[in-house]
Amino acid sequence: MKRRSVLKNLAGLSGLLLAPSISMANKLTAKTKVMRIAHLTDIHLKDDFNAPKKFTKCLHHVQQQHPKPDLILNGGDIVYDMNKEQLTTIDAQWKLVQGIMKQECSIPVQYCLGNHDIWWNENNKGQAIYGKQYAMDQLKLSSPYYSFIKNGWKFIILDSVHLDIDNTWYIGKLGEAQFSWLENELKNTAANIPVLVMSHIPILTATLMIEDNIINKWEMLGGDMHTDTAKIIKLFYQHPNVKLCLSGHIHLRDKVLYNGVTYICNGAVSGAWWDGNKRETAPGYGLIDLYSDGTFDEHYINY
Repeated sequence: MKRRSVLKNLAGLSGLLLAPSISMANKLTAKTKVMRIAHLTDIHLKDDFNAPKKFTKCLHHVQQQHPKPDLILNGGDIVYDMNKEQLTTIDAQWKLVQGIMKQECSIPVQYCLGNHDIWWNENNKGQAIYGKQYAMDQLKLSSPYYSFIKNGWKFIILDSVHLDIDNTWYIGKLGEAQFSWLENELKNTAANIPVLVMSHIPILTATLMIEDNIINKWEMLGGDMHTDTAKIIKLFYQHPNVKLCLSGHIHLRDKVLYNGVTYICNGAVSGAWWDGNKRETAPGYGLIDLYSDGTFDEHYINY
């Protein structure tokens, strides 16, 4: 009995001695949630297909999340289409966007440009708003690519849509000037600051393998995924603080993990251009919780 008492007392003392060490270890390994973001992409808004009502429903759904997101990242293709449209049509689409966002959204938004947000009507090349300028004016962007730091994370917004060499169609790439800018951005970012990158066209995605391709003859067009993927991935490999890349464009949802970077292509708010699911991906948005240690939790939400 005495021996048992002694062992019991020693066990209790051991627990007391270990408790501070365990507590200290938990503090050292604890991570803090610093921010919640919602990733909305490929809205394709116009006054048709009941799109304004559905988009409003999506915005309300986002704002009813608990906790409420601190920021919306809009991944482009904001309006239905600016390509080869008349100015009156373009004006109407953007007026609708501005009205709904002002009335129905209380969360700050950061934008990138999609291929449908660019005016490429060859007959309008002489006008000052030709190309990306009109959309940039609407969104109050001084540059189509930019960065900012918020709550300990760095956000890099890329411009992935450019005219191909024949000037009649678009291609996914950064170009020399933007790639040099990206190199400097990452070089001048402290190694302990995690980085989130957003582009419209995916830098890396597996979704192209389930498009309508002939078996054993997959065709990946330059407008579907970045053509400078290898170059960008090599740059990211030199900067392990790049943690997450978000994109849209394909209207399909996938997640690829490569070299420690997670590439998420989220589904479209508009689904199949306001006509239900695009294949198996329902209309929705990404909901992402960011942590101080560079980790994150993410879900795709069907609103």
